[in-house]
Amino acid sequence: MELLFIITALLCAIGGILGSVFPILPGPPLSFFALIILNFSSFAAFSFTFLLITGAIAAILTVLDYILPSWIVNRFGGSKKGVLGSMIGLIVGSILLPIMGIIIGPFIGAFIGELIAQHDAWVALKAAFMTFVGFLISTGLKLGYTITIAYYIAKALMGQPATPDYPII
Repeated sequence: MELLFIITALLCAIGGILGSVFPILPGPPLSFFALIILNFSSFAAFSFTFLLITGAIAAILTVLDYILPSWIVNRFGGSKKGVLGSMIGLIVGSILLPIMGIIIGPFIGAFIGELIAQHDAWVALKAAFMTFVGFLISTGLKLGYTITIAYYIAKALMGQPATPDYPII
């Protein structure tokens, strides 16, 4: 049973990291779920405070993932078609060019989406750039969180104290 917990937690942690980049998987919730699963094994005993804080961060990042790109796009004159184009560009770009496509695809997709919506290349380019910046910020926050969670999981599996000492709340 321990092995099942470990394998499931590792798969969820890997899925969390991948989900930070690909919009198909929910990255931060998967990583947090990996912590919860590993907590049931004898390898890790995460404190309640640590689980509470990491769970709250996962929830905040999940909400921000939906709000932040739209807010940035609306703030700088973009449209929903630009956001949609950015997501489609990410998927197509990651299929055609696995590493560079993740970076180039959202920008090209946002540009095409904004061009369809606004019919002005300069405005579309500016809005596409801001859509791309929103995507990068959101992805960076999620990647930072999921990699940190993977670090704590790896630390627990190596037999080191899994969590920092927080004062009891």
